[in-house]
Amino acid sequence: MKRQLEIACFDLTSALIAHEAGADRIELCADLQEGGTTPAWELVMEARERIDIPLYLMIRPRGGDFNYSEDEFEQMKNDIVTFKRLGVHGFVFGVLTESQEIDLERNKDLIHFAYPLPCTFHRAFDRTKDIYKTLEILIDCGFQTVLTSGGAANVIEGMSALKKLVAQAGDRICIMPGGGLRSLNIAQLQMETQAHFYHSSAIVDNTMIANAAEVKAIKRLLD
Repeated sequence: MKRQLEIACFDLTSALIAHEAGADRIELCADLQEGGTTPAWELVMEARERIDIPLYLMIRPRGGDFNYSEDEFEQMKNDIVTFKRLGVHGFVFGVLTESQEIDLERNKDLIHFAYPLPCTFHRAFDRTKDIYKTLEILIDCGFQTVLTSGGAANVIEGMSALKKLVAQAGDRICIMPGGGLRSLNIAQLQMETQAHFYHSSAIVDNTMIANAAEVKAIKRLLD
C-alpha cells in the first residue's frame, strides 16, 4: 500500500502550498493556537474551488476540552450538514465524556450526519485512559481513521505505542501518526510503526504557514 501524507492547514495559503508541494490530503482547520477548530464557510468554499485533492474538515466548535454542551453539539451537526453540501471529502472530530472516555452516542450521531463521507477521530484519542481499548470502541463507532501520537506528547515519544496500535488495527481502521511529525523523524517513524498514512502541519518557522520544502521532503522520504 502506498504511504500517504495529510497536511493540517490553518489558512488558504498553507492549503495551496501543501497542494502544490504534493500532499495527498488536506485537513482544513482554523485557530492553530487552539490546536484546530471548525474553519469558516468562506475558507472552505475557496479551498474547494482551488484544490483538487481530498479535503477533510475539522469539526470542533472551540478549543479546550472535548466535552461539548448541547448547543455546541448541535452546532457540530449543523456544520457537518452544511459542509457536506460544499462537496468536501471527509470530517475530523472527536467527542469525549467528562471522564475522558469516548462519548459513544454523540460520536455515532456525528458519523450518521457525515454519512457517506469518512470520518477521522482526532487527537482527543490521546487523552483517553486506555488507548488500546479506545481503539476498539472507535472501530465499532465506524471511524475510518485515528489521528494519534500514541498517547504521548509527540510521535517520537509515542512511537512504541503507535507500533502497537498499527498492529492492533490491522486493516480495520487506519492509524495515522501525527503530532510533531517532520522530515527529520519521518523515516524512523515509518520504519518503526509501518503506518501507511501520516499527518503533519509542515510548519518549520515562525510564519505559521506550511513550508513547501518540508512537505516535499516528507513526501520524498515516504516514497
